[in-house]
Amino acid sequence: MGMFDFLKPKKNTATIAKDRLRIIVAQERTNRGAPDYLPLLQRELLEVIRKYVSIDVDAVKVDLVKDGDHDVLDISVALPEERAANA
Repeated sequence: MGMFDFLKPKKNTATIAKDRLRIIVAQERTNRGAPDYLPLLQRELLEVIRKYVSIDVDAVKVDLVKDGDHDVLDISVALPEERAANA
């Protein structure tokens, strides 16, 4: 705890629960209608990337996006700052 933490407004548990529920609902909406293999693909991509760079679970996002008549696999990987600066 920092010295001035008492000056920051504290979130009550209801606000925290509401924020978490919003995140869960947003994730469910994006996953609705998605192929079954996307969670497995995301885990496998995370394992491969972790062989080279230390990243956390939320750093890899895999989504299926409609582009006209085609489905496009959208993969987003957030690399740590120190690795991104050296690239």
